[in-house]
Amino acid sequence: MNIKKDIVMRLRFVFLLILCFAGGIIWRIVQLQNIEGEKWRKASSLRYVSERTIEAVRGNIYADDGSLLATSLPKYRLGFDPLVSLSDKNKAIFEDGIEELCKKLSNFYGDKDWKDYYSMISLARHEKDRYMLLNNSLIDFQDVKMMKKWPIFKEGKYKGGVVFEKVNVRYNPFGKMGFRTIGYKKDKEKVGIENSFDAQLAGVPGKGIFEKIGQGSFRPIDGGEEAIPIPGLDIHTTINVNIQDVAESSLLRALKRSGADKGCVVVMEVATGEIKAMTNLTRMRDTSNYAETYNHAVLGLTDPGSVFKLASMVALMEEWNLSNTEMVNTENGEMKIGDKILKDAKIGGYGNITAQSVFEHSSNVGTAKLMLKYFGKGNEKKYYKKLHDFHLDQRLNFQLRPDAVPRISPPKKGDITGLPWNSIGYGMSLTPLQMLTFYNAIANDGKWIQPIIVKETRVADRVEDDFKLKQEVDENPICSAETLKKVRKMLEGVVERGTASNIKNDLYKIAGKTGTSQKLINGKYRKGMYYTSFIGYFPADAPKYSCVVAIDNPRGVKREALFASDASAPVFKEIADKIYACDIQMHKLLAKNDNVGVKLTSQKQIVHTSDIKAINEELGIERKPVNEGWAVMEAENGRVQYKEHSNPKNKVPDLRGMSLRDAIYILENKGFKVSYSGFGKVQSQSIPPGVFAAKNRTIGLVLN
Repeated sequence: MNIKKDIVMRLRFVFLLILCFAGGIIWRIVQLQNIEGEKWRKASSLRYVSERTIEAVRGNIYADDGSLLATSLPKYRLGFDPLVSLSDKNKAIFEDGIEELCKKLSNFYGDKDWKDYYSMISLARHEKDRYMLLNNSLIDFQDVKMMKKWPIFKEGKYKGGVVFEKVNVRYNPFGKMGFRTIGYKKDKEKVGIENSFDAQLAGVPGKGIFEKIGQGSFRPIDGGEEAIPIPGLDIHTTINVNIQDVAESSLLRALKRSGADKGCVVVMEVATGEIKAMTNLTRMRDTSNYAETYNHAVLGLTDPGSVFKLASMVALMEEWNLSNTEMVNTENGEMKIGDKILKDAKIGGYGNITAQSVFEHSSNVGTAKLMLKYFGKGNEKKYYKKLHDFHLDQRLNFQLRPDAVPRISPPKKGDITGLPWNSIGYGMSLTPLQMLTFYNAIANDGKWIQPIIVKETRVADRVEDDFKLKQEVDENPICSAETLKKVRKMLEGVVERGTASNIKNDLYKIAGKTGTSQKLINGKYRKGMYYTSFIGYFPADAPKYSCVVAIDNPRGVKREALFASDASAPVFKEIADKIYACDIQMHKLLAKNDNVGVKLTSQKQIVHTSDIKAINEELGIERKPVNEGWAVMEAENGRVQYKEHSNPKNKVPDLRGMSLRDAIYILENKGFKVSYSGFGKVQSQSIPPGVFAAKNRTIGLVLN
């Protein structure tokens, strides 16, 4: 009986123990979930691993000569794991170096005192944070190498706790040059080549295992890559960095000089349709500074103005065989059409002039009379059909997206003003690039070719996609050879004798057309506010480049400065001059196309024999000077002659005909001093040639 009672007591005791144990478990569950739940949920969220996307390195963008226009550079953020220093092994390392490390951080970043860095790190250790960002500023690889030598950091990731978080940053080696054209990705805004070719540049992202180290912060686990990212394709553009720089600087000077609202320049290679430069500048609000904030060349729809008269003349010649010599009576420069009055820029008009002069002087009345004579009386549809054949009413499908859709609307039945106003560039909307493409076709022997700014994509040297093969080309010329001959004569006449005679030069010919149109604001054309442009090509004898310059709302002191001849045309010439000066091939091309041969100067020139050798090599002349020194070079009967120039020792040399630079070089090397007046070549010298003269004597030169 006692044994039975003893067993029952033991069972009861075991049951109570089990019951207490179960109660303790239940209590702990309640405690973990309700009392300490927030604490442990926070701790859990601070450390776990997950699969995340690894961004691929973005492809490069290159100019036509292989120069980098945009690339991705690795930058780093400096992070730190404070808990590494809590271990017994690393504690001494931390305590010995933390003060010096904080001072180095303070000196390098300059954003806070070293004691602030010390407090920040100490707090993170106390809170047992696994990771902290010491500074959000980006540093380059050279800074990383330097920091790896600092106290604590020199122990590496596992002993020193240093973490360099890699970030790929887009970098443009040429700064803001071509900023809107090359483009960028910023927040939700994407523009330019960076936007239009984003899919090719972006590459294929990879995947990796990351450890969560803080609110929204992750760091990769070494060896945790599951799929390595594939870098983006490289984009090879048609942009020429030298021409782009010339276009930007020339446009900026003109805009600042005139105080215009905005402007754009596009330079295109005639034969290929390749865009060599594209710049767009807009005046910033309440300042005199300009920036690339909008692509006016591609998206800027506006009334083109008188540059559109070229299309009207080509249509007249193609459909009705208009002659350059046909006479037009512009009368007093005014013409009433319906309830509107059309006026010429010249007060009093041009009187009775040829169609050639109508175009050269940009007579609105003359153009309208020709249009009404031939395309009026039920023939309007033929005119707009020609504009369609010229591709002027069609989207370019240009590579920079979006590109604008032109608007050319035939007048409604009974509207007698629509045709003449359309013919002079009013009542329609086109972009500068669309008009340039039409002019380029005239320069390209009538062959219309779609403009292109990206040639191909590549992986290293392997071409992935050749966009030249996809470039649209109209195999049918937009006009006949006879029409081309006549309109080219008109375009050259504009510069020779017409509204752009101020940009005529003796080195090469420019062909083009000025355009000045009143600005349309809130449905009304505003007097005194103009959209000016000049479109043309050069050299006119052998076209290589076409170019459009558009300047919106110039504010000149003189009324004439508001017009295209003074606002836009000089910018075209400045760009063309600089391109011509740097393009030796263009010089050769012009010489080859000159039917009368190379014109040689009849003046005597004194040059160094090294220069003669260089000239002869360039022109393919086999004869070369034998001796080093100076020579007299002259042209006679179409032949270049040269003979040795005397430079006797201890005597004054003959300096007449020399440039000032060469004269100073010779005199100073002989020990003489120099004074001079005037400009040009040496006309006379104070001490005659061949006279003995002591060193340090001053010789005066008169230049002319």
